[in-house]
Amino acid sequence: MDQQEPKRTRRIRYKGTHPKVFHEKYKELQPEQYKDQVEKIIQQGRTPAGMHRSICVNEIMDFLQITPGQTGVDATLGYGGHSVEILNRLLPGGRLYAFDVDPIELPKTQERLLSLGFGPDVLVIQRMNFAEIDQIVSLSGPLNFVLADLGVSSMQIDNPQRGFSFKVEGPLDLRLNPKSGKSVADLLKTISRAKLEEILIENADEPHAEPIAKTITSTIAKGTPITTTTSLQEVIKEALVFLPAASRKEEIKKSCQRCFQALRIAVNHEFTVLDKFLDKLPFVLAPGGKVAILSFHSGEDRRVKKSFQHFFRLGLYREIAPDPIRPSAEECNSNPRAKSAKLRWAIKA
Repeated sequence: MDQQEPKRTRRIRYKGTHPKVFHEKYKELQPEQYKDQVEKIIQQGRTPAGMHRSICVNEIMDFLQITPGQTGVDATLGYGGHSVEILNRLLPGGRLYAFDVDPIELPKTQERLLSLGFGPDVLVIQRMNFAEIDQIVSLSGPLNFVLADLGVSSMQIDNPQRGFSFKVEGPLDLRLNPKSGKSVADLLKTISRAKLEEILIENADEPHAEPIAKTITSTIAKGTPITTTTSLQEVIKEALVFLPAASRKEEIKKSCQRCFQALRIAVNHEFTVLDKFLDKLPFVLAPGGKVAILSFHSGEDRRVKKSFQHFFRLGLYREIAPDPIRPSAEECNSNPRAKSAKLRWAIKA
């Protein structure tokens, strides 16, 4: 009996000449098939859907000075851009351990890196939180370098089903691992006004935390659930109606950015995880081992800076960055998402 050919599936149709909805952007979501189109999008200073553009690559590589045969960790694998640069410098004889908690993106990245020739002999990928970095040392031995990019990946931000952006309709989730813990929608169902105000202030320095927390909790108390990204945005708009008309639109946008950041940090316990990671770092590095950390907002950067200074005073780090390194103007123009990045480093004594 003749073997039947697999049934062809038509691509999703969309209105107009260019797809605007994330899942319809079939060319961007298949960069290996449409390299020219993807390159055009990058040249325009945009990030193609489903991709991520690594930040401060040159600055990080200049500091780490990776050589063949070393052993290191990419604590936040993401799309794998930094890892590719590292692996190209580690070979022959080196090994990279890479972590990520995202069960959706991790298999895609693993497959992508395997297709580039980076198999388990040189790249060991673990779905785990970087707070558990000490668990890998029993396999790896003391590490020559550690890299952590604390930013949310573009493929997470751009996919409306993940709920990271208020710019498009999606479920109000914001979990890095959607299979674990509470979503933001669930958090808001039971949170007190005082606790919500505290989260907005501590996690994002939100200047309008009081009216926003009051409006969110009173809206839910009246029986109106806040379950989508755009419904939260509308409630924030309602809370800030008192702002001067001339500056209201821009202020609302900034408050939405800060509120989504604060709530994302809360449901993923990001500061707790980061503190654990920073406390373990000096004890997993080999003498002379290097650590580079990219942060994207003041709460992260403050923790990294204080941790490095603390262990420097104790003599566990022999040298730390005197000031953060910022992306070049050229990179910021090419990739606007790089603008808020700060790179700090330390070297083990």
